[in-house]
Amino acid sequence: MSKLFDNRIAFFGTESKWPLVQQGLRGIERETLRVDEHGRLAHTPHPPAWGAALTHPHITTDYAETLVEFITPAKHDIAEVLQELENAHCFAFSKLRGEMLWMHSMPAALPPESEIDIAWYGKSNIGMLKHVYRRGLALRYGKAMQCIAGIHYNYSLSENLWAALQQQEAREFPELAQLSARDYQSERYFALIRNFRRYSWLLMYLFGASPAVSSCFLKGREHHLEALSSDTLYLPYATSLRMSDLGYQNDAQTDLHPRENSLECYVNTLSDAVNKAWPPYEKLGLQKDGEWVQISTNVLQIENEYYSTIRPKRIIRTGERPIQALCRRGVQYVEVRCMDVDPFEPVGITLETARFLDAFLLFCALEESEPIFDDGNREHAENFAKVVKEGRRPGLMLQQNGKAISMHEWGRELLQRIAPAADLLDAQHASDMHRRTMALQAAKLDRPELTPSAKVLAAIKANGGSFHRFGLLQSALHANYFRSHPPTAELAQAYSEMALQSIAEQEKIEASDSVSFDDYITAYRASTLCNDCDGQG
Repeated sequence: MSKLFDNRIAFFGTESKWPLVQQGLRGIERETLRVDEHGRLAHTPHPPAWGAALTHPHITTDYAETLVEFITPAKHDIAEVLQELENAHCFAFSKLRGEMLWMHSMPAALPPESEIDIAWYGKSNIGMLKHVYRRGLALRYGKAMQCIAGIHYNYSLSENLWAALQQQEAREFPELAQLSARDYQSERYFALIRNFRRYSWLLMYLFGASPAVSSCFLKGREHHLEALSSDTLYLPYATSLRMSDLGYQNDAQTDLHPRENSLECYVNTLSDAVNKAWPPYEKLGLQKDGEWVQISTNVLQIENEYYSTIRPKRIIRTGERPIQALCRRGVQYVEVRCMDVDPFEPVGITLETARFLDAFLLFCALEESEPIFDDGNREHAENFAKVVKEGRRPGLMLQQNGKAISMHEWGRELLQRIAPAADLLDAQHASDMHRRTMALQAAKLDRPELTPSAKVLAAIKANGGSFHRFGLLQSALHANYFRSHPPTAELAQAYSEMALQSIAEQEKIEASDSVSFDDYITAYRASTLCNDCDGQG
């Protein structure tokens, strides 16, 4: 633990400063597949009773038409966020007919790729852009990849907190006073991201829940997994195969490692990738039979194609691209993207997990964070890869600044370092709820059988070694839970009104288009990604 971290904890630990920490926001995006009663991928469109996927604020789709995404509003307390998430699930199930939601990160038994429908957002230019982008993903990575689900955790600290910290630390470091509020806040978020890179392997050990996959998911692909049964592949000590190299990996992104030492070098790297041609994609072309099949033939179609375990984010304005928003107004929050769906939980994540994430991310934000260069990037990536594939292996060793260290020893050390952040959060709530979740995580380090990945593997083995049978059992269990907890009349009315409003909004967007899609997508591709950032990284 650094002196800088101690000083920051002490600064925010005074009761007068507690409101600054309490003003931060949390939000969750939960993905899940619609399946039939046998666990097979649904072939129906996004349910009209849910509203329009393009414009509904809380229920949409992600890559595939059947990959539902529930998006909560941002709240100060994660307990309120989880209640919002449950409300959305209750309403969604009340409108599902003959289908349920698959309660696992890795997909159910998949049909041939030709039968997996890409998400559809209507005929407006913006809707077609989203659809064509996903066509491009299917070309580049395959449609099976578009059926993987996760939990995305959105996290921010308040602008008032950053302003107070800048003013406090400028007394010792006068150069900080020269930074604009935008630049200081962005620097602090990138410091958080760098610490996340260093320590996120711990999240994979504690919360990874995908040690096995359906054998059809890897049909025709080379892999090094072992057969658990005729329909299931696994690795005996894996924690999260979802986050391994089975996911979004290809040659184009192999050398794409945006440095996260500053906003400038991050956006410059992604801007270059969006504008750099990639020969294999050029061979695929932009159109086939008169229809667009990808937005561009460059390394990335858009900046969000770069798959990352954590992203700096800024709410975008109409007509703006994500990197343009970052350049113009700086980082507003981070999106954690490495969390598996917990198949034992109806909404895919527990309150205890979310409380730990709050403490972990606060620690990452306040702890000292040196720049990371190539050697550090490799070390952090290798540690992460080791834990997702063999995190429960007895005696597993990681690398810490070039030296071998026991994963369990490092994990215990990290929990001790995170503890003051948990205590700070508890002091504001006059409770010990964050400390309690810290104790739960410490027990997992001592007893690997308590980890979600170990529990999932044990449950699969108890179901004849069949990933599909286990997934179907849990999905039916959670479906029964939500069907026995229908939405209140007030909640049902609110969501029904949102659904109708979203449909009307999509129709309005479609009616307002004034240019052809060809002209729209050409202008989009030609737009300048960023002319407000020109630093070096």
